[in-house]
Amino acid sequence: MTGLRRVEGAGVTLALESWAPAQPSASPLRLLHGVSRRGSTFLPALPWFLPRFAVHALDHRGHGASGRAPGYLVRDYAADAVRVAGGLGGPVVLYGHSLGALVALLTAAALPGRIAAVVAEDPPGPGFLARVGEGDYRPIFDLYRRHAGSPLPVPELARLLDAAVLERPAGGAPRRFGAIRDSAGVRLTAACLTALDPAVLDPLLSGAWLEGVDWPAALARVACPVLLLRGEPALGGMLPAADFETLRDAVADLTVGDFGARSPWGTAGHTIIGQSPDVLPRFVIPFLVAAVAVGEGHAEARPRAAQGCGR
Repeated sequence: MTGLRRVEGAGVTLALESWAPAQPSASPLRLLHGVSRRGSTFLPALPWFLPRFAVHALDHRGHGASGRAPGYLVRDYAADAVRVAGGLGGPVVLYGHSLGALVALLTAAALPGRIAAVVAEDPPGPGFLARVGEGDYRPIFDLYRRHAGSPLPVPELARLLDAAVLERPAGGAPRRFGAIRDSAGVRLTAACLTALDPAVLDPLLSGAWLEGVDWPAALARVACPVLLLRGEPALGGMLPAADFETLRDAVADLTVGDFGARSPWGTAGHTIIGQSPDVLPRFVIPFLVAAVAVGEGHAEARPRAAQGCGR
């Protein structure tokens, strides 16, 4: 059974889609998407989650079916997530990709007694975000900004996106957007952009996204187990070495899945689950099962460590 309902965030009405679990007593799992996407982009992961969790996918403010808002800083998205967490029962498990990973970590920092575990898929670090206007992501986000809220039918917008030429600020030959996204991915991007407030991209492009967030201090307040999935920066991963080290040193209970060039588990860029679907059964589900069991008192708490498949 699935249902879409409206919930109140921090001064904005949000869309939350929920799926009933196979087990009535299942823990709630909230999915937090990346910038320009929407909660339904997690649909391919549902078969892995629903046997054990009651799944709730949130559309961030300005995205999808959620309301538009005056502010789109990361702290604004996190304030929404903290507000919504109170209505899901608990303890809550959070899975976030990109922006959603930042939001998940800040929510865990704000609600240390309410969050059972966090999976953070390639969160963009402060160092990366400070330079986003100089790198290869800049023309992609500019493209999204131009077409956000487009009234065009999705097939027509997808054709425009496919043909769009991306100039590279760091040099190198221009690229066609359709050459770095497959046809289904281009169509998905088009569908998400039609329901996106263009203002969402402004603080990201200006380098202000993390304004008002003391990132190391927030990470130090995260008390629950965290699984960090890190993509390869050379392939588009958003967590470069310095940012990774800050996160690794600050989070008390951290397990690392590093999908960089030297990883024995396979290499992936920013969308790790999309590029390596077996990461869900191999890493995410075992981690969450163990984390929830620990939270329920069925296993011994794990020591502070950077474990797993890190380099």
